Parts: sequence; structure tokens; C-alpha cells
Amino acid sequence: MEKRTFRELMFHVFLIVFALCMLYPLIWMFFSSFKENTEIFKGMSLLPKKWTLENYKNGWAGISGVTYGKFFLNSFVIVFFAIIGNITSCLLAAFAFGKLKFPLKNFWFAIMMGTLMLPLHVKLIPQYVMYNSLGWVNTFLPLIVPKFLATDGFFIFLMTQFIRALPKEIDEAATVDGCGPFRLFTQIVIPLSVPAIVTTSIFTFLWTWNDFFSQMIYISNVKLYTVSLALRQFIDTMGNSSWGGLFAMSILSLVPLFLMFVIFQNYLVEGITAGSVKG
Repeated sequence: MEKRTFRELMFHVFLIVFALCMLYPLIWMFFSSFKENTEIFKGMSLLPKKWTLENYKNGWAGISGVTYGKFFLNSFVIVFFAIIGNITSCLLAAFAFGKLKFPLKNFWFAIMMGTLMLPLHVKLIPQYVMYNSLGWVNTFLPLIVPKFLATDGFFIFLMTQFIRALPKEIDEAATVDGCGPFRLFTQIVIPLSVPAIVTTSIFTFLWTWNDFFSQMIYISNVKLYTVSLALRQFIDTMGNSSWGGLFAMSILSLVPLFLMFVIFQNYLVEGITAGSVKG
């Protein structure tokens, strides 16, 4: 019994030390955001010698007269519509693959799975040419509209597996009671798929909020910058980088991600584990 207790104690000590090592860069960035620029890379001390909020004040002032409030608003707008688009389109596609019968269903599902192995960079030039011809470049449309067309195969797969795991007896009982495909989808599948929907929302939020490459390609107007693009402006190629402002705004940009994970972590785990089991 004592041996087991000792092993468990050492295991937890190892986990705590490992967690601290993983979190150290974030902890260092947090305390550095309260340091003066000249102090950030001097010495080994984690805590600032002189605490200051100037980094947050100057960083929030933004760039070219546009404050970080505008950048956060732009990010939230893109994230909001991306979540709505992914939930709507991917859930409809998953319902078709999981519950409906139609010709070549397995073939189209295999094609959809094949898109997961297609790198983003392969599609970049054709997509840019198409969006440019539509006049969508330098707008939010290239980042939002595709979400309403079920372009994220991962979420279709996740939801399909979750829907397939739902008991077939529920479908049969609903069909006997006169439910058609529409009522089956709205009154049975959607309420039971809440964990998968929340999981999709969380991952869409995380990936869209942290997306830099796509936003950099399609957005060049400062007024349309997201948080990811705005953070890049703190790094000056001429060497006059505002590290304090960068760290301060980086900490603020992590707050929505942290809150999203803490609030919905139970749904996240349930959605992933339930979606991994095929019924």
C-alpha cells in the first residue's frame, strides 16, 4: 500500500513539474508584460523590478489610429460566423452521412475524408484567384462564406461518428410516430448532438481565432485586421520592436481562448470521446 502511495505521489510530482515546464513560457510572457521594454531581456528574474501597465495602455492604442478594441471586434465577428457556418453546414452533412440513405453514400464519404489529406497550400492559389474575381479580397467573406459550405471535413467526420453512435431504436421509434427526415433532424438529432456541436464550436473558435495565414492572405486593410494580424505589427524588421506591447496584447488575446476551454471543457471531452465510438 505504501509503495503504491509513493508511486502515485511521484507520478503527480512529475506531472506538476512537467506542467510548470510547459507553462513557463506563458508565465514568463505574463510577467514580462508588466516590465519596461529595457528590462524584459535583462537578467534572469521572472518578476519585474518595477511593475507598469504602460505596455497594456500603449498596446491597446493599436496601430494607425485603430485600437485593439476594433481588432478584437473583427476577430469575434469572423469567429461568430465561422462557428454558425460550421455547425449548420457540417451538422447537415453529418446527418446525411449518418442517418439517411442515398446512392453512393460511402463513395461520397470517402471523397470527403480524402479532402482531409489535401494541404491548404494546394488550394491557396485557385481559391485566391476565385475570390479576387468575385471582389472578396480584403473583406471577411473568404474567411466566412466557405464555412457555410461544409468545407471542414474534420467536423463532418466528427459529427458523423457521433450521430452514428446514437441508438437506432430512437430513430425507429420516431419513424413509427410519423417523424420524417426534417423532424428527425430538428427534434431528435440536434438535441442529442449537443456535445458534438459544442466540440465543433470550441475547435472552430480556437482555429479561427489563432489563424494567421489565411487572414494574412486575404486581409490587408488595417481596419479589418484581426488580433492575429495586429500582433504581428509589434515586430519591426528594423529592430524597433515593442516587446512589452506584444506580450501585453498576447496575454489579452489568450483570455477568450482560456475562458472558452474552461467553461466548455466537459462538453469538449464528451464530444470527442463519444464521437470516436461508432454505433
